[in-house]
Amino acid sequence: MDVIAPTGTGSGLGTDNGGPGPGHGLGLGPGAVPALTAAHDVISRPLGQVLPRLSAVLSGTVPHLAAAELSTHCAHSPFKSYGDEAVTARLGTAEMAPLLAAGVPGRPWQGTLTVAGTAHPVLAVRSDATPRGAVLVLFRTGGEPLDGQVLAFVQALWDLVTSHFERLAAEAVPGALARSRTAAGTRARVIAELGEAHAATLTGLLGVLRGRHLDDAAARATATDLAVSALVELRAQAERDQEIAEEPADQAFDRLAESLRPLVRYGPVRLELGAPGSTKPLAADVAHTARAVVRAVLMKVLEQEAVTRVHVGWQVTEDTLRAIVRDDGPGTLSHCSLGPGRVAERLDVLDGRLDVDAVPGWGTTVTASVPLRASQDPAPHPLTALGGRELEVLTHLALGHRNRVIAQELHISESTVKFHVANILTKLGVGSRGEAAALFHAAA
Repeated sequence: MDVIAPTGTGSGLGTDNGGPGPGHGLGLGPGAVPALTAAHDVISRPLGQVLPRLSAVLSGTVPHLAAAELSTHCAHSPFKSYGDEAVTARLGTAEMAPLLAAGVPGRPWQGTLTVAGTAHPVLAVRSDATPRGAVLVLFRTGGEPLDGQVLAFVQALWDLVTSHFERLAAEAVPGALARSRTAAGTRARVIAELGEAHAATLTGLLGVLRGRHLDDAAARATATDLAVSALVELRAQAERDQEIAEEPADQAFDRLAESLRPLVRYGPVRLELGAPGSTKPLAADVAHTARAVVRAVLMKVLEQEAVTRVHVGWQVTEDTLRAIVRDDGPGTLSHCSLGPGRVAERLDVLDGRLDVDAVPGWGTTVTASVPLRASQDPAPHPLTALGGRELEVLTHLALGHRNRVIAQELHISESTVKFHVANILTKLGVGSRGEAAALFHAAA
């Protein structure tokens, strides 16, 4: 279903007199079910296919040549584009970043965006479903104004997609986190190498143009100005890219603090917060992991009896982020009581560690240490080769589910399940469902 019309107003399933008809108060019209089906189709795709599918779903409502997104949740590829290469080949973070910064969540913007000297009519939609925001830009085939229902539909769909992105980033399974860490390191090295190469070329060009042996002063001055402008833009581009893929440590901690306060707001425990006092940029995967680990540890701490005070703090050094949770409880927590599952998984992927120092009668100090630099050649996670849907199927295999049950749970056909199972066995290099399940449990 590539063409989805937005739901009209005044056509809800409830009764006209406001009675308790089905769907009363929801504003559900005849387009609601296909719209929800399309939304599910978009977010159920592997991450690399989300933007192409989103573009296809919106093509009938907002005809466009290309689509692009800038999403700050993604450490390794915040900018993505899809569609007409005449547009996408010339589009980058430089054009998208101002739309992200100036966009107003809930108020899609219709206007013109100039890319490589060519003006394009666009629809830019910013979402605040992720704390640092995300923007979707559709390069339209026409410039006529879109009505409010269409804008509301696109806004709602983009909010749903970005909420899905944020959940995946905050609750990333080890395989996805490993891919993000590996790609982030590679991307950073490539950007650095390209920047150095371009800077060296432009600097050499400037040296030639500034030489006194050139006779044409006007041409030399013009070329010098162009080279200087190119150097400035190169450096600005690198800074913009860094700002999107990373977040300052103090801002990352503020986000953590906001999520922790509701946990103790109505209880007897006093929460003390120790901000890092640093603006050092943290990669998105590091910040997400540190927040997730602290939340998981705090939940365990609050389950103890006789806890009256908990201190949560971050310390940022040149090479390490240390997230510390200290309580005044009975001092009986251990690695086992904190749960060996998700916390250990996430830290292991980032080469981090968890230290527990418990003193009976005095309390417990839990410290999660995460390196700020990815290793040059990180060991691949055994599940890295699997796509998003294959991971879902493997999760059910590990629970002992048969094909029929998996098909029902994932709303796909049994033949599709068989196809995914065959791919899983091939990619993991195993000969049976049991071996694949064992490998999944070993990775967990």
